[in-house]
Amino acid sequence: MVSGQKTGNGDCRSRIGICQVVMKKPKLIVFGELSRPHVREAMERFLAFADAQAEIIGNCLETGCEANDLRQADFAVVFGGDGTILRAARELCQTSVPVIGVNVGKLGFLAEFSIEELTEQFDRIVKGQTLIEKRMILHCDVLRQGREIFTYTAVNDVVITAGPPFNMLELKLTVQNQKLAVCIGDGVIVSTPTGSTAYNLSAGGPILSANLSAIVLTPICPHSLSFRPIVLNADQQLRIEPLRVNEETTLLLDGQMRQRLLVNDVVAIRKHAGQFLVVNNPLRTQWDTLATKLNWAQKPRYADRQSHSQSFTQQGGQL
Repeated sequence: MVSGQKTGNGDCRSRIGICQVVMKKPKLIVFGELSRPHVREAMERFLAFADAQAEIIGNCLETGCEANDLRQADFAVVFGGDGTILRAARELCQTSVPVIGVNVGKLGFLAEFSIEELTEQFDRIVKGQTLIEKRMILHCDVLRQGREIFTYTAVNDVVITAGPPFNMLELKLTVQNQKLAVCIGDGVIVSTPTGSTAYNLSAGGPILSANLSAIVLTPICPHSLSFRPIVLNADQQLRIEPLRVNEETTLLLDGQMRQRLLVNDVVAIRKHAGQFLVVNNPLRTQWDTLATKLNWAQKPRYADRQSHSQSFTQQGGQL
């Protein structure tokens, strides 16, 4: 190769007649709530590591980031728990910036990496496009007397909850202008596959593979034993019309954004045009995470047969 020639991978600099390729550093945006315990320590540790590895654009939760700044990033590194990741994901959903979640919270189901795993796997993460998973999210509008009063994005779920004085709700459900059902109970959960392991799971809904394009509709304590959760095609629009509500009946998005609902409001939910891009940890799968963090599909604690036999004999029994 001729000294001083450029390649497609970066600038080629001459050094003793040898062409050296200088790779471009990945641009990172950092999200982190420094008021949370251990977040500052984790961020400082990573920033010290990344000083020679990447270009840090800024801390978006502390200083705020404009949409154009977000689009310049190659990755967003989010320090915190699932709540921090959900806020960052909503902000990034239309930028095509993948999220690297670092668990500094309690459970951290969405936070794929520990700080040790992130630093050890950093080169593989920033170079491995196969680790990036596309996940669908939801767009939600609330119409009152035909006028839009609320519009927002949900990564996990859209929930209608009864609120004080906690009388039963009556909710008319429609899919693609076809009547689905009337739900009488404490509310409903409309979940993405990502959110299927959150409130939906606690309410008896199914676990979906995170990269599916589907919506789970799960009633909350329905006044009917036959009203079971269902899975809908994500390309179908779901409409929920409250026919009977309480004084504080509320629409919740990801447990963070809220809107009070009145009788005859219309909640319109559909698949968002944007996506939540997640960088998966190459050291584990979604099913590993379910097993380790939620104890999913654990074996029963069978008694040891030999110990059981000895105990039975000591008590005077015969085998």
